[in-house]
Amino acid sequence: MTAASVDRRILYTTAFLRAVATGMIAVLLAAYLAVLHFPADVVGWVVAAGLAGNAAALALTTVGGDRIDRKRVLLALAALGAAGAALAWFSRSPAALAASAFVGMLNGMGRDRGAALALEQAILPATTTEGGRTQAFAWYNALQDTGHALGALAAGLPALLEHSTWNLSPGTSHRLGLAFYGCLALVCVALYARLSPSLAGTTRAAPLSPQSRRVLGRICALFALDSAGGGFLTTALVTYFFFERFGAGEGVVALLFFGARIANVVSHFGAARLARRYGLVNTMVFTHAPSSLLLVTVAFAPSFAVAAVLFLLREGLVEMDVPTRQSYVMALVGPEERGRASSATNLVRMAGWPITALAGGFLMARTSIVAPLVIGAGMKLAYDAILYRAFRRIQPPEEQGSEHHARPNAK
Repeated sequence: MTAASVDRRILYTTAFLRAVATGMIAVLLAAYLAVLHFPADVVGWVVAAGLAGNAAALALTTVGGDRIDRKRVLLALAALGAAGAALAWFSRSPAALAASAFVGMLNGMGRDRGAALALEQAILPATTTEGGRTQAFAWYNALQDTGHALGALAAGLPALLEHSTWNLSPGTSHRLGLAFYGCLALVCVALYARLSPSLAGTTRAAPLSPQSRRVLGRICALFALDSAGGGFLTTALVTYFFFERFGAGEGVVALLFFGARIANVVSHFGAARLARRYGLVNTMVFTHAPSSLLLVTVAFAPSFAVAAVLFLLREGLVEMDVPTRQSYVMALVGPEERGRASSATNLVRMAGWPITALAGGFLMARTSIVAPLVIGAGMKLAYDAILYRAFRRIQPPEEQGSEHHARPNAK
């Protein structure tokens, strides 16, 4: 087995484990805050702090660009995740929990979009061929969403522990969940230590080409809009919506998000097939837009059963743009520019989440519990329309000269 193959397998494994932790903490965080009797606006503050920690880490990797030693940074990020979980174990006040979330980059989105992900995305194309790039990203994201699914399911463990022979209190059972999160981060530390030394960045930072700078500027502006909409739709806030609107229990919501992540997994391979037939941009837009319309129907569903079905349908479409988007960005820049491109695009996506997550919690507490879902869906629909208009003519190398339905490459 080549070194590149070993590195790819390690990245697949760490992505899976980190996703388990992320899927669990997103549901567990809201439930833990509810156990501590904090209102929705405090949930928004803590979720925003965790997302802000992720954004800060992404900003540092973006500034470092391709000069940083990616292996060492990945090790440090995993260690900080474990430290944040340990701090949250001892925290009881909103301020202390927010600080723990920031340090540990506790991600209330329910999907891993942090600095480690950005670095892994920059490394992954070098472990495969150009023709296998989209498929590699499909596997990477499928393993992530499998982890997200199992993590969401694991979020129901505190409820089981409370009714077990141990008869644990709600606070203790939820803190054991935090300990499990920290252990997963430590396993990632051990795995990252086995990555090839060649993963260090370049010795000097070459400037982005004018073409790459222009394309990245447009993509980053659009991703900022999409991320702002996504901040209204964090898993923590959607979990709170199901708690308050329908009185759904923690175990039921955990099962719902498990089903949602399984739908995400299947969708990644469907996205790779659609991209080969219709092109990356078409697949990104014409799967993402219907998912936003379905989200609006969830907000006004008459019962939990109806809302759950609509939500699962939405989750079968919403993630199809992820491997295609990642592959598309990596295709439009040179190999020596992928580190900065990955960090920059993930940074703008992460940067909008803390602000709108905070706004989402405020709107839930002060106006209507459905307001974040409707506003977030509307912003995502706007993103889809603008993305298609701006990039429908710009094809990645593997599509140029093919029979895809995309238009000829723009000059």
